[in-house]
Amino acid sequence: MIKITDLEKFYRTEEVETIALNKLSMEVRKGEFVAIMGPSGCGKSTLLNILGMLDDPDAGSYIFNDTEVAHFNERKRADLRKHNIGFVFQSFNLIDELTVFENVELPLIYTGVAASERVKRVEAVLDKMQIMHRRNHYPQQLSGGQQQRVAIARAVVNNPKLILADEPTGNLDSSNGNEVMELLTDLNEQGTTIIMVTHSEHDARYSHRIIRLLDGHTVMENIMI
Repeated sequence: MIKITDLEKFYRTEEVETIALNKLSMEVRKGEFVAIMGPSGCGKSTLLNILGMLDDPDAGSYIFNDTEVAHFNERKRADLRKHNIGFVFQSFNLIDELTVFENVELPLIYTGVAASERVKRVEAVLDKMQIMHRRNHYPQQLSGGQQQRVAIARAVVNNPKLILADEPTGNLDSSNGNEVMELLTDLNEQGTTIIMVTHSEHDARYSHRIIRLLDGHTVMENIMI
């Protein structure tokens, strides 16, 4: 599904150049659950942004589903992203002024799904995430665990091929964190490819493979059994 080769990303100011990714190469197969780990500043978030087509690399190749996307313009990236990728963030990134139902519905509006079909899909995914009883509540009326369930529902409502999760349990207690990891595991077992950035060794053990980064490149891979 994903093949990146010699990926580079630099951040420049007038006084200094920072290398975020340094000729990074990796592959992710369809249906894998991959955890990306490493110390702060090692390039994890930069990599996730490029994989999610929120940013482009300065050099190197990024092949997504047999298409070279490294230097797509923003319009092409956005079109590919909204039809293929779901995002789950540490801070949930829900819109406070929208209800649970409306937050989950947003990706379907962006992709032009008809209103009647949107209702069916949103209700189905809220039921799957066991959050249907909160459909008319607002994010601030929910617990952290419930908010992350809504965020996952929003990420999967368009049936994406890939989910990118950035510290998905970072703002949760251990009980809610374990529930979120079980939800991601269930989605992976149903065929969704998942790439997760995490500092948690516990969460990483849910994955099939751990890729460890240091100074913008891969230093180790662990296959989980």
